[in-house]
Amino acid sequence: MAEEGSLLVLGLGNVLCGDDGLGVAAVAEIHRRYAIPDHVQVLDGGTLGLALLSYFEKDGDVILVDAIAADQEAGSFVRLEGDDVAPAVRHRLSVHQIGVADLLDSLRLIDSFPRRLVLLGLVPETIDLGLEKSKSVARMMPYLLERIVEEVQRLGYELEPKEENETAVAGPAGTATGPFGLS
Repeated sequence: MAEEGSLLVLGLGNVLCGDDGLGVAAVAEIHRRYAIPDHVQVLDGGTLGLALLSYFEKDGDVILVDAIAADQEAGSFVRLEGDDVAPAVRHRLSVHQIGVADLLDSLRLIDSFPRRLVLLGLVPETIDLGLEKSKSVARMMPYLLERIVEEVQRLGYELEPKEENETAVAGPAGTATGPFGLS
């Protein structure tokens, strides 16, 4: 566990815009699969922007999870850290990223910028209106989840897997499945 501070894992995006909602889907899956310790917050930040300011703690660590515009194939994993995060969220992928850029600027202004800031995500294929993820993003969602858990551990925190019977959700014909279609 980290010696000081806390960790915020914040899923961002609009679930009504296809791949843009991947950050929100990822944190929902973390809640489904892992017991979250008291010093770790895993939140669905949606498209709230500045309304999320109160969730950031001075000297805390932050992992943002979102769709990330990059010159890579759709579904590619992207990891940015520290000073590389703000320019990435300014490169407008969708309307909510303006709010994320404003949020980071505000944290600097009030001297509450995270001790360590990491942005994890996937390159979206589509951010058109719709609830479904593209095939390229859906295929990489389990990989993204693994990278989030690894990043949590790299920062010095732990997520304990829930017992298998705690995580199962009834799917078609009584099979167990999760939001990613995993058993």
